[in-house]
Amino acid sequence: MRKALRWLLALVVLIGTVSAAGGSAGAATAAEPDIKDRILAIPGMNLVEEKPYTGYRYFVFEYTQPIDHRHPSKGTFEQRFTLLHKDTSRPTVLYTGGYNVSTTPGRTEPTRIIDGNQVSLEYRYFTPSRPQPADWSKLDIWQAASDEHRLYRALKPVYPKNWLTTGGSKGGMTATYYERYFPHDMDGVVAYVAPNDVVDKEDSAYDRFFENVGTKECRAKLQGVQREALVRRKPLEKKYADYAETNGYTFTTVGSLDKAYEAVVLDYIWGFWQYSLLSDCATIPADAPHATDQAIWDSIDTISGFSFYTDQGLEPYTPYYYQAGTQLGSPDITQPWLGKLSRYGYQPPRHYVPRSIPMRFQPYVMDDVDNWVRHHAHRMMFVYGQNDPWGAERFSVGRHADDSYVFTAPGMNHGANVAGLAADENTKATARILAWAGVAPAEVRSNPSKARPLAGYDAKLDRRAVQHEPSLRP
Repeated sequence: MRKALRWLLALVVLIGTVSAAGGSAGAATAAEPDIKDRILAIPGMNLVEEKPYTGYRYFVFEYTQPIDHRHPSKGTFEQRFTLLHKDTSRPTVLYTGGYNVSTTPGRTEPTRIIDGNQVSLEYRYFTPSRPQPADWSKLDIWQAASDEHRLYRALKPVYPKNWLTTGGSKGGMTATYYERYFPHDMDGVVAYVAPNDVVDKEDSAYDRFFENVGTKECRAKLQGVQREALVRRKPLEKKYADYAETNGYTFTTVGSLDKAYEAVVLDYIWGFWQYSLLSDCATIPADAPHATDQAIWDSIDTISGFSFYTDQGLEPYTPYYYQAGTQLGSPDITQPWLGKLSRYGYQPPRHYVPRSIPMRFQPYVMDDVDNWVRHHAHRMMFVYGQNDPWGAERFSVGRHADDSYVFTAPGMNHGANVAGLAADENTKATARILAWAGVAPAEVRSNPSKARPLAGYDAKLDRRAVQHEPSLRP
């Protein structure tokens, strides 16, 4: 009987101990500040909205940034960013597309690979993240990198695990520039389809690309439609004028309807290879000289977009063209198959920015970045598409670069990614991303061919369709 009583007493004590421990854990969890409150405790943070998403918390914030990081006292602006929060114990990806930020929940490929958090930052001077009035001289790659650096430092105490930075196209360029100016912030860089126009006046690489991309048959079909659009300039410009009048479009910035029309037509072949696959050549009119005006119009409009070089189409992208004309550079391809049909050739970025905004090109900025990447790249990965014209001038890593790589996805366009690489390069790239984030499983550390994304595919978060943006820009 005494044994039974002692056993019962021990059981009661044990249950009480477990209950107390459980209660303490619950109390600690309850006492820990909510992630929203932790972010809002950072000076300069403002919540715009929270949107529910299963398995995450998703927020849209504004963060007060200096207009000029060299002189913070000279005014501020509110920079928008989003947070896809999973857990503060997970690594974090800092993403920018180089333009406006989407306020719909989405997950970049590195975020899925490492099963982490994601901070997505809107690029300065893209509305609404634009100072008023705008001092355009403060729109440069160092100021933008400083925006990222300052936001990272604000969030790092909340998210103390490893950080990676990523972006596609202009976002890939942005990730690279951030690493160049603040090389000790990130634990790794994954830059997708990032152009690298080192010498703005030397663009022969693009001409060589268009001489060989795809197949001879596909190139001939595209050239035929483009030529025919210029041969039929008069009737198609009449159609363009009616289209502009119906939609209220004007052409003050570019100068005239004629210039805008030719700019759209000259973008046609570039736009096709940027956003389409070789298999899409089947959609191009095969016998352009005998195609109807409507068929030529529809093909050009679908790929290039007749609305883009209007004042209304250009206005949201003024910050990009300003940067292209002051630091980034821009392609100028010859397209010899057009002969004398072209009146203007590729027009420089100055033509797409209102004349009230002063611009002066700085020719050595891209050379500095290119040289730094070649000699100092550390944990940097560049992914390009074989058939993407923007990859004709790309970043390279030299023999002194450390744990850095350049991959090319066969047959892919401007949407190239790690998943599109050849199998051995896919697993190698995935393994390095996991290692940089500090979350590579033991089996991957011993055998990189076992590397796979840690998070399962989510049809809404992980859509990989290339967003078709009209005009020649990354």
